[in-house]
Amino acid sequence: MPRTISRTAAIVLPLAFLTGCSLLGDRLGRKPEPKAPEPPPPPQYAPPVATGRFTIDPEQEDVVGVVQKTVVGKEDTFSDIARRFNVGYEEMVRANPGVDPWLPGVGREVVVPTRFILPNAARKGIVINLAAMRLWYFEPRKAGEPQVVHTYPIGIGRVGWATPLGTTKVSRKKKDPTWRPSAAVRKEHAENDDPVDAVVPPGPDNPLGNRALYLAWPSYLVHGTNKPYGVGIRSSHGCIRLYPEDILQLFELAPVGTQVQVVNQPFLFGWHDGKLYLQAYDVLEDDPRDFDKARKKLLTKQLAVRIQKQLKERGEAIDWEAVSAIAHQPRGIPAPVAGGTASIDAEVAAAALVENRVPDGATWDGVSGLPVDEATFQEMFSDNDAEPDAKAQPATKKPQG
Repeated sequence: MPRTISRTAAIVLPLAFLTGCSLLGDRLGRKPEPKAPEPPPPPQYAPPVATGRFTIDPEQEDVVGVVQKTVVGKEDTFSDIARRFNVGYEEMVRANPGVDPWLPGVGREVVVPTRFILPNAARKGIVINLAAMRLWYFEPRKAGEPQVVHTYPIGIGRVGWATPLGTTKVSRKKKDPTWRPSAAVRKEHAENDDPVDAVVPPGPDNPLGNRALYLAWPSYLVHGTNKPYGVGIRSSHGCIRLYPEDILQLFELAPVGTQVQVVNQPFLFGWHDGKLYLQAYDVLEDDPRDFDKARKKLLTKQLAVRIQKQLKERGEAIDWEAVSAIAHQPRGIPAPVAGGTASIDAEVAAAALVENRVPDGATWDGVSGLPVDEATFQEMFSDNDAEPDAKAQPATKKPQG
């Protein structure tokens, strides 16, 4: 029995001593181990804003929409985000310099350029700005009423097949159009081991999509497409391509006889909240104007007479240094250059961070006609998929009709 007590004491006494030391350490001011920090709360995202339809004061408002930022999701490419927010591929690339459009990086914040300056053209019918790769439709209105305008990203004619400039009209409309490629187009396809029939009926293989607006210019159409990833780039043989969901809406809005104006305006000026904004796009490769040598002169020509008059009335002067900075690195994001100035970076910093989803009220359902991978996309630039009977013509040649 004494031996058992002895063994127990031998175990208990050291433990008691260690416990006492621990208590003594606490009394001497030793702090307990710090707790792990609480994880930060998840970021709060605003709902995305649909920027395809606007109601404006036609005499006062030139700038519509808002710049937005979103976070790249898993497997997202710029084509995915562009379709989601109803902008074009090149618009996304331009707004996010240095970001890989095919591997932008999960979790990266990217700019969605959904703020626009209206083209310097009569606000009537359809207006197409080739440099912006964007189409506008101004609904008819009565005097004294606000103006309703819709806008859509577009694909335009490739180099050598430039979409012509000028004014024409919608001559007819066709649901589920039939494609009748010209002999030259069929020959071209045959030479590339991609033969096409003389008549291509409506369906998934029809490059005109499910709706077409035929113009009074022979061979030129505004139509849908069976290759939505070709919207927002120079992808056609002169015709104007819209996302399938956008052509459905435009088809219903624009009646036969609608005026169509095609302009090429890489630099747009417009008023908003007392400030004059500039929005700069890349100059098209086949634009004959030399903006590098005569930038200020050519930019001044982009100013609407109305805006020049208003500048004088307000006693405002354009900050040409700000203009130069914006024009030399076009990002397609409006920034003020008179009545107060701000950099593109400042405009982006002020933009709301929104959920990466299709905005409520958008034309797309978020499911149909999803974009494709990079390899398929790159084929667009060597694809010989031509529009019906279109003939190559330089950018400076005036259209017939």
